[in-house]
Amino acid sequence: MSFICQTKTPRLRPDSSMMERISENSNISVEEATQSVMEALGGIPVGRPTQPDVIAEMDGFFVSPRAAYWAGTEYIIDGETIPTI
Repeated sequence: MSFICQTKTPRLRPDSSMMERISENSNISVEEATQSVMEALGGIPVGRPTQPDVIAEMDGFFVSPRAAYWAGTEYIIDGETIPTI
């Protein structure tokens, strides 16, 4: 069994150094920088970025015996930003 976890988008957590840089460069608050990035991505339909513990729980499931039959699957975790079936 192998497990690969990739992050392809910037973290949108309010404590993110990327958000801090954007806020400093744009003379806006970190919250405004986060909102600006969310809007640039087209918004997040669920209304907020995810938290690391949510991803960790999913990762924990996939490395557990309960997920022994799951194989060759890719999950997009983006708060429904990209419509998928």
